[in-house]
Amino acid sequence: MTKIDTLKDMIQTSTFREKLLDIYVDPGRIDREISRYTNALEQFRKQFGDVPVSIFSAPGRTEIGGNHTDHQHGNVLAASINDDAIAVATPREGGVIRVLSEGYPMIELTLPSSGTGEELHPLPEEEGTTKGLIRGMAAGLLDRGYRIGGFDAYITSEVLGGSGLSSSAAFETLIGTILSGLYNELSVDAVTIAMIGQYAENIYFGKPCGLMDQMACSVGSLCFMDFRDPENPSITKVEFDLAAAGFCLCITDTKGSHADLTPDYAAVPAEMKSVAAYFGKSCLAEVPEEQFTAAIPKLRTELGDRPVLRAIHFYEESKRAAAEAFALHAKDIEEFLRLVRASGDSSFKYLQNVYTSRDVQHQNVSLALAVSDSVLGLAKGPASLTETGVARVHGGGFAGTIQAFVPASKKDSYRNAMNALFGEGSCMVLQIRKYGGIQVL
Repeated sequence: MTKIDTLKDMIQTSTFREKLLDIYVDPGRIDREISRYTNALEQFRKQFGDVPVSIFSAPGRTEIGGNHTDHQHGNVLAASINDDAIAVATPREGGVIRVLSEGYPMIELTLPSSGTGEELHPLPEEEGTTKGLIRGMAAGLLDRGYRIGGFDAYITSEVLGGSGLSSSAAFETLIGTILSGLYNELSVDAVTIAMIGQYAENIYFGKPCGLMDQMACSVGSLCFMDFRDPENPSITKVEFDLAAAGFCLCITDTKGSHADLTPDYAAVPAEMKSVAAYFGKSCLAEVPEEQFTAAIPKLRTELGDRPVLRAIHFYEESKRAAAEAFALHAKDIEEFLRLVRASGDSSFKYLQNVYTSRDVQHQNVSLALAVSDSVLGLAKGPASLTETGVARVHGGGFAGTIQAFVPASKKDSYRNAMNALFGEGSCMVLQIRKYGGIQVL
């Protein structure tokens, strides 16, 4: 750890500018990051005093292929992005964790003095809270034999809540990386931090998410993930230079309300699991596709059509994520974009997570996709996708974000169209970064 004034001087050097470029990829944002890091150090000093500190970073994520497949132990293609959460942190005696996130009240949590995880059990009153996530991360690390301890941290995040870029997984990764750095000499591997993050979100926060969000945030880069064995997921990094291929990654926040959508989100894994349960299995990955296909007439009668359609999406989407990774490996951009578009079509028609059927008058995501097709030229009919680009629903769906791979020549016109529709700043042009959770300084 290093004194705050010394770190402020280091941040102004050309060497640190190069480090920031390595992390954030985009030269146009380096000055902003220098100001952000400097301000975070000052805010820490203001709240916690002038003590030696370390700086940690954890990115948001974008799901490229595998929409709603991870919770059924399928395949996913996902990447970390260059929007992140950073923390200025220092260890604290007495076993008290104090976390101040920009714009939020201070959170305090006292760790057990016994050195066991018995006192870190989930608390009903902390369900759905940031404090619950912190408690879950500490408990998960302790249960796996790692050291934990108190710390003070000031956190500021560019991964905004509700943006579809997984702010919760970025936060979990950040807390795990802080505890790894301050108390375990950065020995906790990225996959373990991701799995503990999922545990914290499932058990302590109360959200039945899969493992994709945490894995993409923690591991970093563009990765193909096979979750067939969720305790030992297979993670393969995929080399792909988006800019060299002539494309920009655009994520648009459609500004739809997430209020009252919990039943819609929960119904997706629940209906898929109901199909698996028909065969005596816990998830669809355990059911051979041919066995499922043969049983469709009976499944329709017993479960209804939507669970069947969502299961069809799972099988096709899981295969599609693998095919996308192969296409990128082969540098076949046209095939990759065709698969991305097919993923969006399947999500709209079979998974049915583009709008809620309980409020058909508000279809922000549907409208964003329609305007995207028009601006990119897809509405005119068949064309080379490397010339037009593609757009699809992104993440959980229903009222969130869309993802578009946009040719660099169309970046400004596309961003302007999305901002005109949903408000200035709605369309974010992002880069894939190669780092997951890291200690920066």
